[in-house]
Amino acid sequence: MTTTLIDLFAGCGGMSAGFSEEGFHSRLAVEHNLHAAATYAANFGEDHVFNAAESGDFSGDIEALPDEAIPEVDVVIGGPPCQGFSNLGSRDVDDPRNKLWKQYIRVVRNARPKIFVIENVDRFMRSSEFELLVSEAEDGLLKDYTLSYGLLNAADYGVPQRRPRTIVIGSRIGTVPLPEPTHSRTPQLDDRVLPWRTVRERIGELPEWPSTTLLPDTATKRFGMPLPGEFKWLDLHIGRNPTQLSKKRYDHIPPGGGRFNLPENLKPNCWRNKTTGTTDVMGRMRWDHPSLTIRTEFFKPEKGQYLHPQWEPGDGHRVNRPITHLEAALLQDFPPDFVWCGTKTEVARQIGNAVPVGLAQAIARQIRRYIDG
Repeated sequence: MTTTLIDLFAGCGGMSAGFSEEGFHSRLAVEHNLHAAATYAANFGEDHVFNAAESGDFSGDIEALPDEAIPEVDVVIGGPPCQGFSNLGSRDVDDPRNKLWKQYIRVVRNARPKIFVIENVDRFMRSSEFELLVSEAEDGLLKDYTLSYGLLNAADYGVPQRRPRTIVIGSRIGTVPLPEPTHSRTPQLDDRVLPWRTVRERIGELPEWPSTTLLPDTATKRFGMPLPGEFKWLDLHIGRNPTQLSKKRYDHIPPGGGRFNLPENLKPNCWRNKTTGTTDVMGRMRWDHPSLTIRTEFFKPEKGQYLHPQWEPGDGHRVNRPITHLEAALLQDFPPDFVWCGTKTEVARQIGNAVPVGLAQAIARQIRRYIDG
């Protein structure tokens, strides 16, 4: 029997990719960004991607989704952006700050899923928005559902990336606990788990130096509109043209190091005057560890630990560049055959905003056990 789902705030499809690996079939996807929706459509089909287009303009705004267009499904997944929630306050569902929260609940109430999943940033569980969610499950619009929630690290589920995320599972078929970790930093303490997967395992075989800084000059048509793409595999292995000053800085950063490894004469004033905090800035990955969180500007080392891990002391072999789009996608656990649509910046945003595929798959595997009884 086919197990069906709705993917809200779907992005490029990280959660759908994980759920599809466990046999879930998407009947509806909603994503307001054209380029992300196009990537989703290229991988999972365009026919079920909501598009309220009129006069040839794409609009995947969830507020325009009619109730009658919401099918009944087994599972609803998605991560409403934090800024869409209101403060706990009066719990006024008509508060404009509440619109995305309200829309997620509207879809759940119409789709009547057995289970829903909310994914969000790590700090979400400490917020008043989270309190609002719990109260809605206790005596509000979600009172038919029992919640399980916690902070999951993607690295504990086979993703080569340390990325903490809040996961909430709501169920009306009995409590569904969060999945148990399958990997660990210290597997020797628990023989039921495997070691964390590493950067080397995912990107170690790629060419060290990209041959271009540009995506191929190709176009595809999605939702009746031409868009850059579809880009595959090494198409995304694109570099940058850093300045000589940047290259000098990169050369001083060892694996696991960061801006504090720079000599004084290479530090910009903002770093020279700030002697604490932001330890991962201008950081270099380590081959035999997971990466840190891949964000949307992973191609800028000044934004985090995004330098290629190859660096040997003395006159040893070094690769002084930030990671490529392809390397970032692989560290987000996207499969090699995943295809992408959009500009360089748009594709980077899709990669950084995605739910790591392996984490989504672990959640899907757990949910399937309960849906299948």
